[in-house]
Order: sequence, then structure tokens, then C-alpha cells
Amino acid sequence: MSATVHTEAAEVLRRLELDVNRRLDGLLHGDYRGLVPGHGSETGETRPYVPGDDVRRIDWNVSARSMDTHVRESIADRELETWVLVDRSPSLDFGTARTTKAGLAVEAVGAIGFLTARTGNRLGAVVVDPDGTTVIPAKPGREHLLAVLHGLLTGARPGTRLGGSERHAGGTTDLGAALGHLIVPPRRRGLIVVVSDFLSTDGWARALRGLTARHDVVAIEIVDPRELELPSVGVLTLVDPETGRTREVPTNRRVRDRYAAAATEQRRHIADELRSAGVGHLQLRTDRDWVIDVARFVQARRAMAAVR
Repeated sequence: MSATVHTEAAEVLRRLELDVNRRLDGLLHGDYRGLVPGHGSETGETRPYVPGDDVRRIDWNVSARSMDTHVRESIADRELETWVLVDRSPSLDFGTARTTKAGLAVEAVGAIGFLTARTGNRLGAVVVDPDGTTVIPAKPGREHLLAVLHGLLTGARPGTRLGGSERHAGGTTDLGAALGHLIVPPRRRGLIVVVSDFLSTDGWARALRGLTARHDVVAIEIVDPRELELPSVGVLTLVDPETGRTREVPTNRRVRDRYAAAATEQRRHIADELRSAGVGHLQLRTDRDWVIDVARFVQARRAMAAVR
């Protein structure tokens, strides 16, 4: 790999870390617990019940002995294990705004990684592309995070390369099968972030539902504005990045309207699938400021957690 590629990747990572540390941290004013709402898994002391407490936290044994309703507090986990699954199917190599969808995916992973990079916290990654899946073991530290991000930028994956059911002919990937690597073997309870355009139709929603039983799961949907509407440019030649097939499409008003309606329905279906799976849904677009979108998402989750 050329020195120029390494230099360019290092500069991208430097700017990304500055964006997170200066802009995103400044907007959030807090630590990773905004990404993982709710209580920790360790039990703590009991206290009398007050209106608004979660009834699922009532300690019935203590309540029976004291003849008064008590709830048991939970101690927030001090160490967080985060796993990110990054979809590197060819459809993410597309982009018509400030970056490609793949570039935005790296920025999303960087945001999650730097936000959760506290002492003792661990980050692992599963990267799926047309050749198979790479599993990068969870480790703590900034240097490990930078190695993961560098691998996403350059294609050099510091992990174990797997083949099998995730390998598809024609440049496609099996997102559902890749999610299975986060279910088996069982991972430590924590945060799982799936970064994809979710254009795959391989049953990923069922796999996501399997993850939510043990983990807090966030789906980051990557979108380019040109996927939502066609420009008026006469006859447009389109290339499928996963199969290489080309097609010429007239961009008259009727075709543009039908395309926009189909794209809206497709995104609505993806949102419905993610909602039914019970995961947090963050949409990032290549024509918007991802820092602001991530900050709004985290703040909304904090607000939801505060009223639970």
C-alpha cells in the first residue's frame, strides 16, 4: 500500500477526531451513557417506590418484608463494550454530495468510537464485503480505534477473515448472515451499532430482533440524496454497483415522479422494519452535517431515557 494512501487516511482520521472531540462533544456535554439509555445490569440498594418509577424494578421480596413498595436501584456499568457492524457492499461506494456513502459510514463509526472511547471501554467490529466477513476483536484504547478506522479507509482489516455464507457472487453481501457473528458466539452485553444503507433483502430485520434481546442496538442508515430523486438530465445511464449491469433511463417528469414515490416507499419500509426490530434508528445523509444529526439523535435518546 502506497505511502500516499496512508498519509491521506491519517489526515482523514485526524479531521474526524477533531470533529468528534471539538464539535460533537461540545454539543453533547456528556459521556457515552447518552448512547446507551437505561439502567446498568448490576443490582444496587433498594429505596421506597415513588410515582414514575419503572414497575419492573420493584423488589417484591423487600416490599413484602417491609409492607411498603420498594424498588431496587441499578448500578450503571462502568465499562462499555461496543460492537459495530459495517456494511461495505458496493452500493455504499456511491455518492453525489460532499462524500460517498462509504466515507460517511467511516465518519459514523468514528463518531461512535470516539464517543465511547473512555478508560477500559472496548470496541470490536464486524466488516462485511462481497468477499466475506472480517471480525476484529473488541479491544480498548484510541490506537485500536484508529486501526479499525484506518482499515475501513484502506481496506486493510486488522482481524480474522471469514468466508462462507456471507460471500455472494456479483458483488452483493449478506447483511443478515453477517449479523449472526454478533449473536453467535454471545457477546458481552453492551451497545451494537449497525452501519448500512439497508438495501439488502436478506432477512436482516429478523437478525436485528435477535440482537435486541441482549443488547442496546442502533441502526445507522446511510443515504445519498440522488437515491431519493432523479435529476432532469434527459437520458441517464445508470450502473448497478453490485452487478455491473447498466440501464438507460429517461428522466422525464413521469419517470422522476414514479422513482421518487418508489424511493419514498423503500425508505418507509426500511424504517418500519427497524422500528419493528426495536432498534434505535439514525439516518445520515451525504448532503447533511452528520455531527448535528448524531448530536440530535443522542440528545433525543437521553430525553427518552429521562422519562422512563
